Amino acid sequence: MRFTKMHGLGNDYLYVYGEVPANVAELSICLSDRHFGAGSDGMIFITPSTSPAADFTMRIFNADGSEALMCGNGIRCVGKYVYDKGLTDKAAIDVDTLSGIKHLVLQIQDGKACGATVSMGHVTVNDDLVIQVEPHDEDTTLVCTPVDVGNPHAVFFVPDAETVPLATLGPRIEHHVSFPGGVNAEFVQVLSSHELRMRVWERGSGVTLACGTGACASAAAAVSKGLCLADEPITVRLDGGELQITVQANGEALMTGPATTVYEGEVAL
Repeated sequence: MRFTKMHGLGNDYLYVYGEVPANVAELSICLSDRHFGAGSDGMIFITPSTSPAADFTMRIFNADGSEALMCGNGIRCVGKYVYDKGLTDKAAIDVDTLSGIKHLVLQIQDGKACGATVSMGHVTVNDDLVIQVEPHDEDTTLVCTPVDVGNPHAVFFVPDAETVPLATLGPRIEHHVSFPGGVNAEFVQVLSSHELRMRVWERGSGVTLACGTGACASAAAAVSKGLCLADEPITVRLDGGELQITVQANGEALMTGPATTVYEGEVAL
């Protein structure tokens, strides 16, 4: 099986053009291992879309073998993959995902795609939720803003994102009883009305350097609270770099960021 390792701000996946194999969970766990595999946050499979409304279909499998609904950094890399490999000559494409069809406008430089602006669809920001995480004490009674970006997020506004113990707090939130299907957890520091600092624990993958849907969730939550402005670009600073998010007044989100190829590989199945 041939694959291409790509990343969006360090959020890296192994991309395969072809049908999803029966043993995909086992394969994703094995190849995602950063010591004994290729090393990634998961695998993404690309096929021509069976829907007349889309050009391609993407399916996303996390490093733990579970299937994800959507990946903002991943879909930009899908755009780069299909353009750079000549599977399309269009600079604007539609990609079918488990959270709906997303429209991409590719950024082309020297004949290659280097990034994209993605219409991420409507973002739903819900009322704040108070949760307690084990063990129960004053420091683990937390307030989050649940957000739906086609996949579930819990956004926590914090005074200093750098000091959040992601590796220990993240899994306790992901598997909290309030989120029966699991949740992505974002810890967000408001730097200004146009800039956020965000760190993330991704459902099924753990600590990652970036999360596109998480950046959209964080920006939408900030706009809903009056901390940032609608219809204006918001820079979301992640561990792997920056994304530009615009949350429109109608609740639609636009995400702009880079896509990078790391290397081509082949594995014997």
